[in-house]
Order: sequence, then C-alpha cells, then structure tokens
Amino acid sequence: MTGTGRRRFGARAWLAGLAVATAVAVTGCGGGGGGDEVASAGGGRAAAGASKNASSELTEYVEAQRKWVACLREAGLDAPDPDAQGKVDLGDQSKWKRDPKVLKAQEKCADLSVPVPDSLEKAQQPELSKEEARKNRAYATCMQQHGAPDFPDTDADGHFRDVTWDSTSAGAKRAARACASVIGVPADAPPAKG
Repeated sequence: MTGTGRRRFGARAWLAGLAVATAVAVTGCGGGGGGDEVASAGGGRAAAGASKNASSELTEYVEAQRKWVACLREAGLDAPDPDAQGKVDLGDQSKWKRDPKVLKAQEKCADLSVPVPDSLEKAQQPELSKEEARKNRAYATCMQQHGAPDFPDTDADGHFRDVTWDSTSAGAKRAARACASVIGVPADAPPAKG
C-alpha cells in the first residue's frame, strides 16, 4: 500500500474485512504478485514439482517469520512463535498500532517482515460455494460499472484477483455505496472508522 490510495486487493483482505471495508470504500491489502494460475498438461510431474516448490516456500516463510519474531523479542516485545503455516498471533492489533514501544520495534524489524508467499496464500483460500462465487462476480461487475473500472475481476473459483486499484477515488467510493447490497452490506451502513 502506498499513500496515493492505490491498494492491493487479495484474498486475505476480502475475507477479513469485507463488511466493514465496503461500507465506505472497499479496501484491501494482499500478498504480493498474484498471477493467473496456469493448468498443466504434463499431469503429475508438474503437480509434484509445484507441491515441492510450495513446501520450500512455506519452509522459507516460516523461517523468515521466526527471524522477525526474534527481532521483535530483542526489541522488548513478547511475541509468540509462528505456527506451522508461519502465522504469528499478535493478539489485540489496536495495541500494536498505539504503543510507542511496539511501533519502535516494528520499525526496527520492518526489513525482516516478508509477505505471505502466493502459493501459501492461495492454498489457504477457502473454497467458495457457487452462490458466493456468483456474488463476488456480480460485485466486481457492479463496482466496475459504477465508478471503479480498475476494481479486480474474479478468478475461475470466484476469488478476487490480486491487483492494484484506487480505492480512494470518488468513483470507487460511489461504487462501494451502490454495490454494497450485492454482498449483503446495507447501503446505509455507517462509514468504517480507522
């Protein structure tokens, strides 16, 4: 994310903050990259190679998370070890945004913080029902037609593609209000705070 209002829209953001974020200006932060998946005609060998590569990425990610946690601890924070998928449960996130000691530790350790690998993020996406996938496609179309032409399309499974789009433009805000009901958020929902 940058200060210009350009946002990455990925699967984690969609699941974590959908209702709140769409009330004003549908925003999101996702992992880096995000390309289209390509089917392999090679059968098992390509799948085995992909699985081995994903396993290697997971191992590297978990190790990077361990280094980040060690840095946070050296800076005086009580941070838990990452789980087998590299997740670190930091508890109350609001504390992490206000506490000067935490902010200083985050700044010190920022270069050790790495994004979730695309393969791991994709593997963690829940399977959507046909209705959920249909709603996501309808929402993307609605957003694009009501002022946010750069809003991400969905992939074949109904998940939003990981693209950069301008969530702060007047058109994006107008589209978020106009399309909120498509995903079950009342059009008159109060604006999101924070």
